[in-house]
Amino acid sequence: MKEPRSLLITGASSGIGEALAEAYARPGAALALNGRNGARLEAVAERCRGHGAAVTATVLDVADRAAMAAWIGAVDRAHPLDLVFANAGVSAHTSGLAGAATASRSDADDEAIARRMRAINIEGAMNTVVPALTPMRTRGHGQIAIMSSLAAYLPLPDMATYGSTRAAVKYFGEALRMELRPCGIGVTVICPGYVRSRITAANTGVMPFLMDASTAAALIKRRLKRDPPIIAFPWPMHLAAWALGALPAAIRHSLLNLAARKA
Repeated sequence: MKEPRSLLITGASSGIGEALAEAYARPGAALALNGRNGARLEAVAERCRGHGAAVTATVLDVADRAAMAAWIGAVDRAHPLDLVFANAGVSAHTSGLAGAATASRSDADDEAIARRMRAINIEGAMNTVVPALTPMRTRGHGQIAIMSSLAAYLPLPDMATYGSTRAAVKYFGEALRMELRPCGIGVTVICPGYVRSRITAANTGVMPFLMDASTAAALIKRRLKRDPPIIAFPWPMHLAAWALGALPAAIRHSLLNLAARKA
């Protein structure tokens, strides 16, 4: 794949999205960045402008289908998109079920968090990808990168909502890749392990192979040039997730429950 000149990144105000914006910022590049926190997003945009890129920063809820379609359409008309990152996502330890709430959250809060997570992680990804595909298909080229997680490979205790949203977009992206291949459009699903971000900052459990966001962004940028179906890292966690996923369900569930109790 050629070096993209026009990029759109959702969830660019922190974490991997922020690091990706800086990794791709260079003279001649046009970046359209989206995030929920205006101050943080503008700070990222300013750093990218310092690298020579032309940057627009828009505060927008990715779950708002109509607003996302209007924004992406306007961005593409100004600078035809080469690469789109559906990166925005949120995480929380909850299944959203009654009786599963913690001492700090009620059942109603847990359900609201779970529904909001689905809206951002699944609908937000679709609201980013679908509007970008129409002009890309007309032009006969383009690249889509969809952020998932290694959590998509395995059902994890207390992660029913988050893991299922990541599994949904992984399936969506892989299936879309096969469908769009004849159109000249590449689709890659990105499945990171633990990366330093606002999401992992709230995690009190063990986080093996924790990686800096800038390191993750550099790895993603390098591998995307080869247009692979999946970018999963770090490799020891990817291998472990794949191996556990190949086990019979009863054995896999016993091992994961044991690991969760020890964490």
